[in-house]
Amino acid sequence: MQFGSDNQTGASQKVLDKIASANDGHTHGYGDDQWTKAACDKIREVFETDATIFFVASGTAANSLALASLVKPWETILCHHQAHILIDESTAPEFFSGGARQVPVTKEAGKIQSSHLENYFSQAGTDTPHNTIPKALSIAQANESGLVYSPDELTLLAKIANQHQVKLHMDGARFANAVAASGATPAEMSWKAGVDVLSLGATKCGCLAAEAVIFFDRELATDFEHRRKRSGHLLSKGRLFASQFLGWLEDDHWLELASHANQHAAALAQQLEQLSDVRLAWPAQANEVLAIMPTPMSKRLEEAGAEFYSWYQQSLPPNEQLSTNESLIRLVTSFKTNMDEVNNFIGIAKNG
Repeated sequence: MQFGSDNQTGASQKVLDKIASANDGHTHGYGDDQWTKAACDKIREVFETDATIFFVASGTAANSLALASLVKPWETILCHHQAHILIDESTAPEFFSGGARQVPVTKEAGKIQSSHLENYFSQAGTDTPHNTIPKALSIAQANESGLVYSPDELTLLAKIANQHQVKLHMDGARFANAVAASGATPAEMSWKAGVDVLSLGATKCGCLAAEAVIFFDRELATDFEHRRKRSGHLLSKGRLFASQFLGWLEDDHWLELASHANQHAAALAQQLEQLSDVRLAWPAQANEVLAIMPTPMSKRLEEAGAEFYSWYQQSLPPNEQLSTNESLIRLVTSFKTNMDEVNNFIGIAKNG
């Protein structure tokens, strides 16, 4: 019963097969190879645009290097109060940007809404050089509460950001899950909605260590090759990244993997909601389920071998509080999750 994280699974067989194919023979290094060219072309095809693309090994590097391309050290990055870049990436964004501050614009909401941005800008100081100047807005998709931004929501946020000369970055660690859940195209969920830079994560959805930074606003990529090299993320055998993305994207394999994870999360959430003493903190819109349950039940599940995380109480919705004997847990499904795991988990929760 593995619900700890979707980065705890291995790679899909199609991705492994593509790595094995790329392993044969010799090719130039540092991304100057046919695999990298083919992978970049495939990404452009999938997103229906002529973007500038770079590969790195981790989501932290993808997010931090992308954001460093958008802000100067004395500028700020607006984000959700539970944003991964704020809570779970230590101070990497500050490190790579030379000190740019991250500023949450929400307190309890599940998603950043237009009203949050409007409220922030209406109150933000503009006394230069004393006040910090926001230059980037970072949004996770799917986000920290397991929720998915619609293209219309993204478009509205991008419009407000653009009015204030703020660039829109998307942390797409679970972008595949969001696309699969929404029914929108990758283009509609990104640059067509106003996203300037996307950190496209494949590691959580069937790859080993493969992330892409996609600049839809190509001018923003001017110095990225130097940032990547300086950070140690320019691999000599760049085909390792590229081959994974080729295997991942071909024949919509990435969406097949994401849909599998989403479907099992939906099944898990549906069965949890049928338990009288369990409630969902947020709707399960992608492959994450945030559930509130009696603490003895969560301990019983852990003792039976279920793996999941106790989650931050600050991520609870407005007006939702835990009683003294309740726990908030996060369950994440992956492309390898099966219904036996779901049913076993529910059986233990229900019957002890």
